[in-house]
Amino acid sequence: MVMDVLIVGAGPTGLALGIDLARRGVDALVVERAQGLFPGSRGKGIQPRTQEVFEDLGVLDAIRAAGSPYPTRMIWKDGERVGEEPMFEAVAAEEGAPYTEPWMVPQWRTQEILYARLVELGGTVAFGREVTGLEQDAEGVSARFADGTTVRARYVVAADGGRSAVRRAVGVGMTGETVDPSPFLVADVRVKGLDREYWHAFPGADGTGVALCPLAGTDDFQLAGKLPEGTGPDLTLDGIRTLVAAYTHLGADDVTELRWASDFRPRAALADRFRVGRVFLAGDAAHVHSPAGGQGLNTSVQDAYNLGWKLGAVLRDGAPQALLDTYEEERRANAAAMLGLSTGVHRGEIRRGKATVQLGLGYPDSSLTEETRTDPAGVRAGDRAPDGTVDGVRLFDAFRGPHWTLLGAPAHVAGVHALPAAPASYGPGVFLVRPDGYVGWAGGSAEGLGTYLARVGVR
Repeated sequence: MVMDVLIVGAGPTGLALGIDLARRGVDALVVERAQGLFPGSRGKGIQPRTQEVFEDLGVLDAIRAAGSPYPTRMIWKDGERVGEEPMFEAVAAEEGAPYTEPWMVPQWRTQEILYARLVELGGTVAFGREVTGLEQDAEGVSARFADGTTVRARYVVAADGGRSAVRRAVGVGMTGETVDPSPFLVADVRVKGLDREYWHAFPGADGTGVALCPLAGTDDFQLAGKLPEGTGPDLTLDGIRTLVAAYTHLGADDVTELRWASDFRPRAALADRFRVGRVFLAGDAAHVHSPAGGQGLNTSVQDAYNLGWKLGAVLRDGAPQALLDTYEEERRANAAAMLGLSTGVHRGEIRRGKATVQLGLGYPDSSLTEETRTDPAGVRAGDRAPDGTVDGVRLFDAFRGPHWTLLGAPAHVAGVHALPAAPASYGPGVFLVRPDGYVGWAGGSAEGLGTYLARVGVR
């Protein structure tokens, strides 16, 4: 038996892709080396663009209920509060962008929500299944597991993290740089004697320091520490207690529980390729970020959202195989830009705010983007399709689901929903919105639209 897609890794990338494929009727299996979902808070910021994706995938209400906005940062020195500052530059809300601020949800909770949605749609995660090797041919991929068994799939997606076994198995290297030579640690802890209204920062005199952020929807704090070069993080409870006592006014015993801890060296790295034959790289398997600015998890979810509809089109709708080439074309350039942004935020060169919410990202230079108007005003092909209202219908409601959406002309094609116009905010024109919420084609009329639809497998 050959399945359609084997997804290796049950992090946010693999789970989001599993959801997207499940709602398209694609036979996909998610496998995870660990015995359960990731237990830590690491990627806790859900950017506005990802909130839009999560709305389409049917999980946004649960994500919003599980989290909260980010608190203001409170700076401490010598046991005294010396000032506060917002974490993000405000981005004004408007009809086209209903979500403008990052939403804090611990990564473990985000993954629980995604997992529940996947199961609701009939999807499956097989835990304790470690992929150790791959062999591919013209028809599919055979994946070997640590227990000696194999499975056969038409495509494999590596969503197995920065140390991806699948990436190594297909011989793809990563090119990158160390963002900061200092060792860092992150931990989820219980702390007494500290209010939960602020993200508490305790900078040291030498550029080191710790911060304690109350994790929304929990009783925990996320501790982040930057340590002196040449030191090794102690991830035990005693080690965390010593660190907190050294940098803050709290005593060691005020750290009452250690729930999870990890150390890392901030680096930025990009896979040399995002596709080798029938194997695709997504998420941290394809790009590794500094956690500053909250771009890593969000860029990873965008990878899944981009790849899901293309795999569905090829596997279910008879779209040409060449459509899958556009995944690397679109996502690798995007990931490279996000890596530069993460590094700039880490080094204090870029403010968190308009630059980091991911609402301005698009695919204007993609081979899938066709702008047929000579002098377009407003929204252009390749842009994210903004929200709005047409005849009392909210656009994001119209976009929701695995279909394409045509604004400004009748569709007359299965798999394409139509509205009689685009909102005035779009400017004049006819707009074909891709399943992932970007304008694929735009014209002064619907002339030429049929040729484009055939190219992407909509007949």
